[in-house]
Amino acid sequence: MTNPDPFDINCNSCFGQCHPLFRYLTDNERLTISLNSNCQAYKRGSVIYREGNKMRGFYCVQSGIIKIYKTGSDGKKQIIRFAEPGDLIGYRSVISNEPACTTSEVIELSEVCFIPAELLFDLIKQNGDFAVGLMKLVCIELGEANSYITDIAQKSVKERLSEVLINLYHEFGEDKQGILKISLTREELSNIVGTATESIIRLLSELKNEGMIELNGRKIKILDKPGLKHSANM
Repeated sequence: MTNPDPFDINCNSCFGQCHPLFRYLTDNERLTISLNSNCQAYKRGSVIYREGNKMRGFYCVQSGIIKIYKTGSDGKKQIIRFAEPGDLIGYRSVISNEPACTTSEVIELSEVCFIPAELLFDLIKQNGDFAVGLMKLVCIELGEANSYITDIAQKSVKERLSEVLINLYHEFGEDKQGILKISLTREELSNIVGTATESIIRLLSELKNEGMIELNGRKIKILDKPGLKHSANM
């Protein structure tokens, strides 16, 4: 695990940008979390927790972008999702009392708040609304995982890449020049789509030649969203 930058972030006033799940907390519960959590800044490439680690708590992302991935037996990474400001990560392994089933790695300077496991269990036991909200969150993530499995099984690599680009647009948006606000390497794109990096390079060039996208290094601009959706068979 990469060490974070050695300075704390004031967690006392960050609940406004936390996950909506925290709206169920009472003032006393919020105070307890503020007094017992530990917030730090992490640079790009830092690993917050690694697959197989003992999870002593979960994390709330305050800023930045974090990729969540699994590693196959061949060492290839499969990006499951991205965590953004307000997202919670690592909580499912805490609840199941199992080693982390994924790795979380920072891809954009991030501020992350660590909350001890015992606080999560106390909230589940004492706050019914929080417990139900957490259960709904688990169900939503399970549904997203099921959809991803279906896409892997039924869609071509080009369809999956097109869908990933559309999803990145909806999730992160674009800047004033129309460029996606998230910047990913070709390898990271291949780790989302689930194919070789060489295939991603070839298919990006194909989409560019078809007038769907514009490429400038890692920067991607979507030129034809309806066409890209059609290409994704969405």
